[in-house]
Amino acid sequence: MGSGKTTVGRLLAGQLGWRFTDLDTEIETRSQLSILAIFEKFGEARFRELEHTELERALGAAAEGGFALVLALGGGTLTQPANLELLRGAGTVLVWLDCPVDDLLLRCARMTNRPLFRDEASFRRLHEERLPAYRLADFRVESSAEPRQVVERILALGIFERVSV
Repeated sequence: MGSGKTTVGRLLAGQLGWRFTDLDTEIETRSQLSILAIFEKFGEARFRELEHTELERALGAAAEGGFALVLALGGGTLTQPANLELLRGAGTVLVWLDCPVDDLLLRCARMTNRPLFRDEASFRRLHEERLPAYRLADFRVESSAEPRQVVERILALGIFERVSV
């Protein structure tokens, strides 16, 4: 939450010539509800079901369509073992945008659409709980810099091929 997944993902996809999908946006589009509304009306368990379904759909579309995809996951996506299994089975490369928790707090303090951001203590607890899942990523990139710098750090890893247009 607040690490820059959507912004960095969109920029990275543009640099690579790949398609970009934001998983949270797909959930909102398909359900016709905001993430906040899903949490309020149906709870986190139902949200996680929708998240898994949309993850399957996004990965399936990329595989069937034969296109490369940068997929911005939600902050809790990797905490669900079934999602990690799905991502690994699809051969994805996972990049963790790691940002100091104090920077994340500053970024998220202005956001009103985050259902799991209630206060600083709960945010820090949630971050700490999610760290083991984030550490399962294939690569870690420090993301407290400007988004374009973060993209350059990812590209410098040499793990993605640009699509010739």
